[in-house]
Formats: sequence, structure tokens, C-alpha cells
Amino acid sequence: MPDAAAEPGTAAARNAAEEKSAFAHPAVDPDSTAGYGDHPDQVIDFYAPRAAVGPGDAAPVVVVLHGGSWRAPYDRRHVSPFAGFLAERGFAVASVEYRRGAEGGDASTGGPVAGRWPETLDDVAAALDALPGLVRRHLPRADARRTVLTGHSAGGHLALWAAARHLLPADAPWRTDRPAPLRGVVALAPIADFEVADKLDVCGGAARQFLGGGDLFAERRPYADPALLLPTGIATTLVQGRADVDVPQAVADAYADAAAKAGEVVGVTLLEDVGHFPLIDPAADACAVVAEEIAQLAW
Repeated sequence: MPDAAAEPGTAAARNAAEEKSAFAHPAVDPDSTAGYGDHPDQVIDFYAPRAAVGPGDAAPVVVVLHGGSWRAPYDRRHVSPFAGFLAERGFAVASVEYRRGAEGGDASTGGPVAGRWPETLDDVAAALDALPGLVRRHLPRADARRTVLTGHSAGGHLALWAAARHLLPADAPWRTDRPAPLRGVVALAPIADFEVADKLDVCGGAARQFLGGGDLFAERRPYADPALLLPTGIATTLVQGRADVDVPQAVADAYADAAAKAGEVVGVTLLEDVGHFPLIDPAADACAVVAEEIAQLAW
């Protein structure tokens, strides 16, 4: 495969085409939406399984955490075609919205801030805690005991973080006293190691912005960086495009290496000639690979 770094024009053109394809699908409306808090962004969209499951069998639940650098312009609507795709594959899907960074608030870039501390993590923790009860109400054909977390990019970070809450520092408000009852995590091109992401300036320095910048980056990393929250004891697979220029493979590799040093094996599925967006694009072969990785953990 040609080195994307050696051919920036080719890599940029590929990335633009892949992004255009992923965002070309019309939004897929959920079957229902429920709140897990009072803020307008504290909601979960529910998609009932479209495909038939076995007689008397309930469908596994896939919790989707969307990406977009934790920034305000990118909400769950852009990942709704992916949620619909999973529902067509027989999964019950819960797509979580959460509070993101304020519009136009970053003086260094003039753009929206990445994340809102601590509200972004408050919301993900609250959503996951509320999910079993909401699933019973909104997805009666689902089995919340067979839940897989998945997330793309910044959402991949949130999925890994949510599965590691039992490893958070003792004073963390989101800490749980035991591992989450999950079948596993499938993180898609995740911002999984904040130190490496910061060095590579991933998504315009999103990881540093998320933690507040300056001295807060080091101070808050133990509360937010999945690479510091290992081993989770939960089956985890990373799916990564080798040609990803938004969240390069080095970030996934760093997380997998950190897991190995902690005595845990993390699966890494590398896709040749695939960039950042095909992983959530129902028209791309990579999306079918993602569904299969989820199925291997869920079923």
C-alpha cells in the first residue's frame, strides 16, 4: 500500500471522498427517543432490530457513541445511518447524545471547543447507568445482558472510557465499584491514547482541548485517558483503517501496546486502504466488517 504520509495529496483526496460518502446518506429516524437527564442533549435514540432474530431470542444491544472531536457541530444525526445499518443486521441499537464543546469558543483556532469538562463524561456515565431501564421500556425485543459498546473516533474514546470506569481514580465522580456488565467494546478509529493523540495533533488538538489545556492536560488525563485505565477485563476490539489521516493508526497501536503491558490482549483489526469514515458508512465494505466484529462479541 502506498504510504499516505508520503502522498499527502492522495491521502487528502481519499479522505474527502470517504467523508463525502459517509455524510451523503439521509438521516435515519429512530423508533423512539428518551431522555436520561434534563438537558436537551441528554437523550438516547432507540432503533428496534429490523431483521428477524431466532425464535424466542432477544436481540443484543449495541450502544453507539458518535464521534466528531467532542465538538458541538457534530451530533448523533450523522451516525444515524450507521445505527440504522446495525438495526437492519438484527441488533437493537441505542445511540447516545451527550454535551459537547461550545460553538466558537476556542481562541487558538476560532472554532468550536472539543468537549465540555466535566459534562461530556457526566453524560456518558449517566446514559450508560440509565440504559438498562430505558432498554426495557423502548426495546422490548432486546436483551440488555448482551450489550456491546461501540463508538467512532471521539466516540471510540468514550466507549473505551465507559468500559473502564471501575479503574478510575477513587475520587472520580464516575467511578463504579465493579466492571460494567458488557459483552465487549468495539472502538472504531478511537482517540484511545491522549498522549500520542496530542503529539500528533489529532483533530486539531482535540484531546488537549477536551482536558482544558495547559497544566490541566496532565492533571486530568488519569480521569479520561483510556490508555491509563487498563486492564479493563472486558473484551475489546479496535477497528482501524491503515489510511486514516484523522486518527492515525499510531493512536490505536499505542492503546494496544499499553493494554499488553498491563497484561491484557486487545484485538486490533486493521483495514487496508481504508480511512476514517468508511467504518460508519453503510455503503462501505468496512462497515460490514465493523458489524461482524460487533456480532462476534454480542452473539
